[in-house]
Amino acid sequence: MFEQKLAAKTCEAVFKLYGKEILPDSVGLEKTKKEIEGDYTIVVFPFVKISRKAPEITAAEIGEYLSINLSEVKSYKVIKGFLNLTLTDRCWLSLLESRRNPEFGFSPLRKELPVVLEYSSPNTNKPLHLGHIRNNLLGFSLAAILRANGHHVIKVNLVNDRGIHICKSMLAYMKLGNNETPVSSGLKGDHLIGKYYVLFNDLQKAEVADLKAKGLTAEEAEKQSPVMLEAQEILRKWESRDAETIELWRRMNSWVYEGFEQTYKNLGVDFDRIYYESETYLLGKELVSEGLEHGIFTKRSDGSIWADLRDEGLDEKLLLRSDGTSVYMTQDLGTAQLRFNDFHPSSMIYVVGNEQNYHFDVLKRVLVKLRKSYSSHIFHLSYGMVELPEGKMKSREGTVVDADDLMEEMITTAESTTRELGKVNDFSDEEATDLFRTIGLGALKYFILKVDPKKNMLFDPVESIDFNGNTGPFIQYTYARIRSLRSRAGEAGYHLAGTAVDENLTINAREKEVMRVIAQFPLVVKQAGLEMSPALIANYVYELAREYNQFYQEVPVLKEPDTSKIYLRLAISEMAGNIIKSSMSLLGIEVPDRM
Repeated sequence: MFEQKLAAKTCEAVFKLYGKEILPDSVGLEKTKKEIEGDYTIVVFPFVKISRKAPEITAAEIGEYLSINLSEVKSYKVIKGFLNLTLTDRCWLSLLESRRNPEFGFSPLRKELPVVLEYSSPNTNKPLHLGHIRNNLLGFSLAAILRANGHHVIKVNLVNDRGIHICKSMLAYMKLGNNETPVSSGLKGDHLIGKYYVLFNDLQKAEVADLKAKGLTAEEAEKQSPVMLEAQEILRKWESRDAETIELWRRMNSWVYEGFEQTYKNLGVDFDRIYYESETYLLGKELVSEGLEHGIFTKRSDGSIWADLRDEGLDEKLLLRSDGTSVYMTQDLGTAQLRFNDFHPSSMIYVVGNEQNYHFDVLKRVLVKLRKSYSSHIFHLSYGMVELPEGKMKSREGTVVDADDLMEEMITTAESTTRELGKVNDFSDEEATDLFRTIGLGALKYFILKVDPKKNMLFDPVESIDFNGNTGPFIQYTYARIRSLRSRAGEAGYHLAGTAVDENLTINAREKEVMRVIAQFPLVVKQAGLEMSPALIANYVYELAREYNQFYQEVPVLKEPDTSKIYLRLAISEMAGNIIKSSMSLLGIEVPDRM
């Protein structure tokens, strides 16, 4: 709001004073430091080459122009090459006119092609774990942020429902399953299949140890272990559509899908379209054949097909195995083509961990070789791994933190912490249960999303549930505090609906600071979309909650003797609460009315 107007007017000043056109993005605008008088600071040094004058003179001339031509500017001061501007109280008060606008800070829907955003992408050989939680939360939040920026977003999930990893679970089940089902075992379907993935690894470990004792290297032993050879045979049978293999595959996958659906529902994420690798790999094979026919790819003597990327600083990439079975790259080629056919998107964003950086680099280069126009539309949102104090997780060794168990643990921890603080003494059992869930999942989501996606992170469940500091519960409690204030104001006869804030009021430093943070919301939403970073929203809403709490503790609201100031402070509270709710919604987090 104010920032955009100031930047535009500064461009006008530079043109009028020095005859040079500049773009608003080139204006260095920041909050004035607290120890210096002013609200906003413009960094003038970049304009010195244009003005050909000293920084202090340039700053003074631009400041004078703004004070004359921009009614919102009350005064200015120059410190070296920094122009510090103080806005009028009326300017700040005008901000509160937007407090009842639920779309404040959001952009209208653009008339452009959609954005296809892929996240989750689970394998059907194991349940979702902590790493998947970060993936799902990033994808779901990013979709909301892009929509807030006016993009038409299509949320998609690619389920990796075929391949050698699936065949490993199938083989272990064939050998050890004894017709076990989710019903007979009492396990969720995805947990049941995950158990057999770990059992396959146990079988292979024993065989590898035996082969290594006979003189084979670890790599040779893994490839030649009998169970691995059997799993590869199952994959060949699957691709040749062997009826018995397909029937078992469908039955086991159906159990997994039921389990996934329950986990997604509990986590609060969803999708507009679900793709399955089993439905896209054949199209990928067609693209590989097309590339081979046109001399883009090469076939080796063993029948395998490769893309040679050595002239681009990479290596050779396998696209089809010697036995004709496909690899991950095969299905990703087919999936990209299918999404282009379905939606003709302006961009295709893949939310996938940074261990796949090379894979997506290769994918784009292979699509360029195939002369696919959408190759330039692909963007890999690479995020860091989630680790625990104990170290890295490994699915095949059964050392992962299960998503379902973690969510349940968070809710249980929220309950014990909340009860210790006595915050639910007047809640019914149903209300308390809902609150524990809201707090527990809010703590989990916020702790993960407040970290820059590109960074690795250490997840600490105890730290995340704290009601103080940069946590979800602290922000949720701030919102509940504002709702309580509103309720008490109504009981005292102060009703904001239809009541205008007196535009002639003088505001104090605490009031201004909260409004200054509120005013940043539209730019933070925009920047979060540009950088594809929910962390910007998370840390912004924490700053707003922190500033509001300081305001609440230092400035009387309902005990203020001046009625006009009561309404001003209630209006500030209402707008702060609305933006907290909007911000948390962009993160996929609910906020309770009572805590």
